[in-house]
Order: sequence, then C-alpha cells, then structure tokens
Amino acid sequence: MSSILDMINEPSDIKDLDINQLNKLAKELRGYLIRTVSDTGGHLSSNLGVVELTLALHYCFNSPYDKLIWDVGHQTYIHKIITGRKEEIKTIRQYKGLSGFPKRIESKHDVFETGHSSTSISAALGFVKAREILKKNNYIVPIIGDGSMTGGMAFEALNNSGRLKSNLIVILNDNQMSISKNVGGLSSYLDTIRTGAVYKDMKEEVEKTLTKIPKFGKEVVKVLRDVKSSIKQLVIPGMLFEELGFTYLGPIDGHNISALIKTLNQAKRLDEPVLIHVNTIKGKGYKPAELNPTKYHGTKPYYISNGEYKKIPCKDTYSKVFGNTLVDIAKNNKMLVAISAAMPEGTGLSDFSKKYPDRFFDVGIAEQHAVTFAAGLASSGLKPVVALYSSFLQRAYDQILHDVCMQNLSVIFAIDRAGLVGQDGETHQGVFDISFLSHIPNMTILAPKNKYELKDTIKYAVNFNGPIAIRYPKGKASGELKEFNENIIYGKSEVIKKGNTVAIIGVGTLVETAYNVASMLEEQDVQCSIINARFIKPLDTKMIDNIVNTHDFIFVLEENVIIGGYGSNVARYVSEINADIKVVCIGIKDNFVEHGTRDELIKLCGLDKESICKKIREICID
Repeated sequence: MSSILDMINEPSDIKDLDINQLNKLAKELRGYLIRTVSDTGGHLSSNLGVVELTLALHYCFNSPYDKLIWDVGHQTYIHKIITGRKEEIKTIRQYKGLSGFPKRIESKHDVFETGHSSTSISAALGFVKAREILKKNNYIVPIIGDGSMTGGMAFEALNNSGRLKSNLIVILNDNQMSISKNVGGLSSYLDTIRTGAVYKDMKEEVEKTLTKIPKFGKEVVKVLRDVKSSIKQLVIPGMLFEELGFTYLGPIDGHNISALIKTLNQAKRLDEPVLIHVNTIKGKGYKPAELNPTKYHGTKPYYISNGEYKKIPCKDTYSKVFGNTLVDIAKNNKMLVAISAAMPEGTGLSDFSKKYPDRFFDVGIAEQHAVTFAAGLASSGLKPVVALYSSFLQRAYDQILHDVCMQNLSVIFAIDRAGLVGQDGETHQGVFDISFLSHIPNMTILAPKNKYELKDTIKYAVNFNGPIAIRYPKGKASGELKEFNENIIYGKSEVIKKGNTVAIIGVGTLVETAYNVASMLEEQDVQCSIINARFIKPLDTKMIDNIVNTHDFIFVLEENVIIGGYGSNVARYVSEINADIKVVCIGIKDNFVEHGTRDELIKLCGLDKESICKKIREICID
C-alpha cells in the first residue's frame, strides 16, 4: 500500500491532496511520530494534538512567505517533517541533531525561534508592522496554546494587536478546554455571516442610513449596538477577544481538516485581527498519551505497545528530594505554602499539592505573577516557596528585584534545573541564574552539593529571614560525599579536604567533580584543597583569605556562565585584597549551549573531570 508521507518533502506537496488524502496523511504522520519518539524521546502529546492543524496551516498558507510562528515551539515536529526534515526528525533533541524547537538555522520555514511561552503574538505583531512598512501582502499566523494564554505577555500583545487595521490570524490551540466549548449550527452560522463581505457591507449601510434619520437616528444606532452586544454576550464564546478588537471564530474541531481549512480561508479574507479558537486533544491517536498527556509531554524512549519507558526512570531526583522534604516540613509548619507556574510535577510539588491543597497554588504559565504573588503572601506572614526552573525564573527578574528583594521579604526560590539541562537546548539551559541573582541586594543564594545537603538547605531556608534561593540540577540526586555534612552556618563554605598549592572550589554538584579531580591529581603529587562553596552569596571571604595565604592557584567550578558567576566574584575579591594568587574560572563560556545529553554537554563545556584535570595540569604543572 503506497504511503502519502513518502511523497511529502516540502509544504507545497500537500496542496494538491484532497480531504481524504489529507486525513490519510494525518494518520501516517501520527504513526511516524509515535515510532520516532519511541526511539528518541521528546515532546509527544503536544505534537500528536496538532497533526491536522499543522496540515491545514500549510495547506492554506505558503510558508515561508507566510509566517507561521509557533508559541513555545515544542509542538513543531509535524511542521518539521513536512518542511523537508522528515529523515532528520529521527535525530530530534540529540547532540548535533534537530532541535526540539523552531530553529532558524535549521530551516527557512522556522521563521522565529521559541522555547519559552506567550511570545508568539508579540513577535507576530512585529512581523505585521514590518509587512506594512515593507509593503508586503503575506499572512502572519501565530499559534498559541491555552496554557500560554495564561502568560501576561500574551494579553499585552492581544491588547496591542486589537488596534490593527490589517490581517493578523491568531490560532488559539485549546487542548485543555480552558475556554467554554460552544459548537454546533449557531456557532458555525455566526462565523460565516461575520466573515462574509455581504454582511459587513450591509451592516455599514444600515448604520449610515439610520444615522441620517432626524433627531432619533443616532439613538436608534446606539440601541441596536447595545442589543447586538448583549446578544453577543449570550451566544458568542469569544466575547473577550471581540472586546479586545479581534474577530472571533470558533470553537473549531482541531481534528477536522475540512473545517480547519474552511475557517482559515475565511480568516484570510479579513483586513483585521482574527482569533481562531481550535479545540484539540493532547496525545490524540495514541491511547497512553491521551490518558496521561503530562507523562508524554516530554517523554523518554518508550515501548509503543504499552507506553512503558524503555529505561526505568530515576525516582530519587533532586526535584523529588525537594518535594518530599517540603512535604515533611509542612506537617509542622502551617505557614509554609508552595507556588508553581504550571509545573507541579516537574518541580516535585505534586505530593504537596495533594496533601496540602489549601497551601498550594498553581498560577499557570505566569512566572512574574508567581513571584509578586509570593511577595504578597510573605508580606502577610506566610513562608512562600516559589519552585521554578532556572530558565523560567529569568522571566521574573524585575519582580525578584523590586517586589521581593527591595522589601527584603522572606520568599524561598527553589531553582530547579539549574545548570546544564540537556536535550531542550539553548532556551532551557539554566546557566544564568547565579549571574542575575548575585548582584541583587538582600538576596542569599545556596547550592547544595548532594541530596543530603539539599534537604538541610531547604530546612535552613524555611527558618531564614529574607529572600533566599536554592539552586540544584536536573536528574538523579547524588548521594556522594555523604560523610561531609557540616552544619549550615550563614555565609560559611565547607572544607572537604585540605591541601596546598591548588585550591578547587566547587559550586553545587561540581563539588563531587572537584573531589574526583583532586584524586586524579594526587597521582602526580599535587595535593589539592577542596572547598564546597555552599553559599554563592554572601561570599565566604574568610575562606578565601585562608586560601590566598597558603595556595598559589584557585580554580572555581560552576555550571553557570563565567561572566557574573561565582568565580568572577571570587576573582573580584582576590583583586581587591591584592593577593598574589591566580584565579581560574571554569564554567560556561560566553555562548549559548546547544542540545544534547547532560553528559555530552558537560564534556562540551569542559566541566568533566578529565577536562578540568587537564586544565589544572597545564596551568600548574606543565
């Protein structure tokens, strides 16, 4: 039996297909996607949900002349397959393979890079204004999910876009039914008449005619407009968008290609902003993903037959240790509350949310709101814990500085996925938080070396007065160096081993790497001191004073960019005291880190023990 997918190498190849062929292609694409992701891992649920929508978009628009802008972008696997990357999709999220998100260097069809949410409409408005200035006539189509719509930036863009006098087509991909469902003949009828030229012309003519009636004309028009508005409130589910200046179409069955094509073509005829509300099913076509879309949102390789992972996932992760510790503390601390920004499972807060539902708050994809909300809680005497991925914490920088630290409020920031994250690539690497938090007054920052110290750090933070951040990485929680467990004292680092000539200061989990490097150097009679920085801020100046009097070299290891990192603060202090000692910072260089496994990226950045050992030898011995 011939495959339609075999004949698809670029978007234009689908334009001559009829509806039956498009439906067959959709089925083939689902099968291809399920097989591919079962081997590579990746974002499965979201991509299965947009198969028909992606086909309809490429059927109705001419990419890349027409601009398809994908919010977040983890739902672009089908887009990549039909834009010439069918074979390369087998390398998705692998080192030197395709990115899991839109990437401009990959394809001319990836017109804007994404990875964080709620940005697509703002970018699209930029494209629209550029189109007007450059006098082009292409279509601009941002595709945004209902989850991303919770981000304030999306509403800022909607508000700004509503004033347009030219075409902008926003696709709202609603896979959680967050906007009430309204389907059937009335909805379809209203969509048709509102987008029809005859209706629009007739409405304008009626208003002009009535306005000319002496004395009463303008009042009649006003009454009719008020009545029309009231009727809209009753029968049009997209009234919010209508009030913002958009023509609302929908809801549309996002798995009905014929309906999608018809609606997209209707929207193309309007010289104004349009929002098309599309209902889709996350995980559509693969029962395990439909039943548990969260599990298969970003999945590991799995067996297609039952959806079980091919490798047993690690249960003792840093996220899990954090979540379990917080649950234990909450038993006896009624003031402790937890906040998530649409990531309760990812940040380890699922159990907390179930055991203490009145003290758990999921604010959706709204990191800025999460932080200022926490500030309000802290101002009222509660102890809020804001659990966010390092990469997403960036979005709330101003709120951290202005609303929390300036008021010196006792908010705990649990910074998950700090350091190199892996397959999600540049947009998700958590390698900037030390730099953008360290210079904020009143902020205290800790980095535990293992899971035991993480538990102690959380307990310390709960009793701490003032803003405090704890950063820890993705993945398996290390149990190494368990024997070193000094009590946490404010601003004091931990000496793991005393040596001479070379001192290695490790930040967080790189303390274990420092320990292994020192063991390797001992074979060449280099006795290293090993220090667990523990406190990134404040800087333990007494520890540094001791080092400069007894050593010739300081090496600082951190999973953060070197510029503005912990090592740079050590070097600054050393220069201030005019110490005759060389400080070498080993961290992330001044570039974005691509996708790959964590181990691959650690080696790529020179943070593996072999690379560090070699560098120390070159500087101190060779």
